[in-house]
Amino acid sequence: MLTPLDTLPTWRAESGAAAPRRVVAADDTMSADTAYRLACEGTGLLWQGDFHNARQLLQALARRTERKPKKNKKPEAELSPVQAFNAHRLALGQRARILAMVIVPLEGDYTIPLRRAPDLKQACTDAWGPANGEACMVSMRELLGVVGAHEWRKKGVEIAALGDAPNNRIYPHYGVFSPVRGEYVDLVANTPIKDKSLAFDIGVGTGVLSAVLAKRGVQRIVATDQDPRALTCARENLQRLQRIDKVELVQTDLFPEGQAPLIVCNPPWVPARPSSPIEHAVYDEGSRMLRGFLSGLREHLAPNGEGWLILSDLAEHLGLRTREELICWISEAGLKLVDRHDIKPRHGKASDETDPLHAARAKEVTSLWRLAAA
Repeated sequence: MLTPLDTLPTWRAESGAAAPRRVVAADDTMSADTAYRLACEGTGLLWQGDFHNARQLLQALARRTERKPKKNKKPEAELSPVQAFNAHRLALGQRARILAMVIVPLEGDYTIPLRRAPDLKQACTDAWGPANGEACMVSMRELLGVVGAHEWRKKGVEIAALGDAPNNRIYPHYGVFSPVRGEYVDLVANTPIKDKSLAFDIGVGTGVLSAVLAKRGVQRIVATDQDPRALTCARENLQRLQRIDKVELVQTDLFPEGQAPLIVCNPPWVPARPSSPIEHAVYDEGSRMLRGFLSGLREHLAPNGEGWLILSDLAEHLGLRTREELICWISEAGLKLVDRHDIKPRHGKASDETDPLHAARAKEVTSLWRLAAA
């Protein structure tokens, strides 16, 4: 029997997605096939059974979303790079919507009122802040994402450019992109710095690049970000690394006031619409941040200063942006290329031939573009 939504607890979704318009009670007696049919129809399954069985159901639904497409669909080998990317994003979006239909209740103190439910109060508090006493419901998939982020926050990510263990770890917070792709960090760690008096770090994220710049001897760093979570995360990491005395954190869009002899930016590298807050670190609709950085860079560069743009060329191999467009934007901004340093990716997807975007990923190069006023 369908349950009116207005009788249910508040819906919580990090992505801002609307609550399911229909919700039914579900428990251990529901088959995976029935759950999959309902989820595909957009019906939410508010779980009332065993917590671990809900996880198993989610895994069963995930397997069903990975079934091969119908034979009348165009073979992947015949798709253009853009078509392959759009098909991949569409499939991921459909999968996410289906898996979001498995819903668990949370009490006002983040207790999960289900059999064998673990105590996830600390993980929820880290992600969402202190409990406000209001019961809510959240997708199991999102809740497991909170747990995963909590584990990353506890164990951290080792960054070789920061020195020897144990003082070389960055601890990402929930909603802040983890620096698991080390290519861009290595580029910043190894490119010569002409003037170490001051640097701007645009889009600080976890604070990893500010920490690397400080380790390299930059005397003062002004690091910016729009996201309060990122600024909090960066502050904690820089304090732990004993670099906070060299870094000023500023909440703003792109540039702080003034000029600097070195300005560093690692913008999102794929010009597509993000579907969740954390995807803003990867997807930059219309290349907004990239173009904003380039158009404002000259104004904020001190005389003889350099801007370091760290950017993957994956978008070029996907047909989403051309190298000619990037060079044109650089020129239109009154900038010139001083030098460029390239590095091949080391992440697993670059060599995964089963990845739908493998042809583009295999060609990917991450570059540090050293830019100056023309």
